[in-house]
Amino acid sequence: MIVVIQRVTQASVSIDGQISGQIGTGFLILLGITHADTRDDVEWLSRKIVGMRVFNDAEGKMNLDLAAVNGDILLVSQFTLHASTKKGNRPSFIEAARPEVAIPLYEAMIAQLTADLGKPIQTGEFGADMKISLLNDGPVTIVIDSKNRI
Repeated sequence: MIVVIQRVTQASVSIDGQISGQIGTGFLILLGITHADTRDDVEWLSRKIVGMRVFNDAEGKMNLDLAAVNGDILLVSQFTLHASTKKGNRPSFIEAARPEVAIPLYEAMIAQLTADLGKPIQTGEFGADMKISLLNDGPVTIVIDSKNRI
């Protein structure tokens, strides 16, 4: 799994002009799932995300996690994170998981983040054409690949 975490002061996702999910301070997370991902990746990434200390403390140092700032999460599935651009100019998405693999893992990530954060998270809709609005704070953007843990 690959996640792109963006620290935001606000973010929303809309489908057909209707807001599907919306947060204030917190993380907009773009999630890419590949065919080799498992529940272990879900659990490891969720703990890593929720514990990520990238919010400013009173001294302006990135030292606080989501709980410390009462932050929220907006999770959006994005298969294009697994694009291969090695050949030509048209990306290949062969590494992205097919829906029968990706949907259960996406739902597991929603449940795991909710449990680890201790409150419900906001989401987009798997496979939908979504429009995302955000105000990146910092900007702070972090990429984590669960296959590169060491």
